[in-house]
Parts: sequence; C-alpha cells; structure tokens
Amino acid sequence: MVFKAKKVWAAVILLALHAQAFAQNGVNGLNTATTTLKTYVAPVTNITLVIGGIVGIVGAIRVYSKWNSGDQDINKELMGWGGSCVFLVVSALVIKAFFGL
Repeated sequence: MVFKAKKVWAAVILLALHAQAFAQNGVNGLNTATTTLKTYVAPVTNITLVIGGIVGIVGAIRVYSKWNSGDQDINKELMGWGGSCVFLVVSALVIKAFFGL
C-alpha cells in the first residue's frame, strides 16, 4: 500500500512539472497569437470603414430616389441605411479600442 502511494505521488509530481512546461508554451502561444491579431486589426478596420462608406453611399442614393418618387415612407429606409452605416463605423472604432491601437 505504501508503494502504491509513492507511485501516485511521483505521478502527481511529474504531471505537475509537465503541466508547468505546457503552461509556458501556452503563454508563448498566446503572446504570439496576440501579436499576430494586432497585425490584422488595421486592415480589418480599414475594410470595415470602406464597407461603411459604400453602404452610406448606396443608402443615400436609395433614400434620394424614394424621396424624388414621392414615397412618404422614407423614414424607415433612412434609419435602416443610416443605422447600418453608423454601426460599421462604430464597430471599426471599437475593434481598434479593444486591441489598444
């Protein structure tokens, strides 16, 4: 019985040492992943801003055409297109703020 307890304790100690080695590799992996993600933040936010501009232009054209055709219900259209444009611009700013850039 004493021999089994020594084996168990030896296994626990070896497992703890092995887990610590994995933890160091995990920290290095997380640092590498963070650095890699930070390189993608600027292009993604730029693409988001470009898409927001395109959505704004398309929305403005659609609202203008409805307004000229005499449609009385342009408020929903305006709020939908304007809201999506504002969302894209704000999401780009939030992404930059989240990564501290």
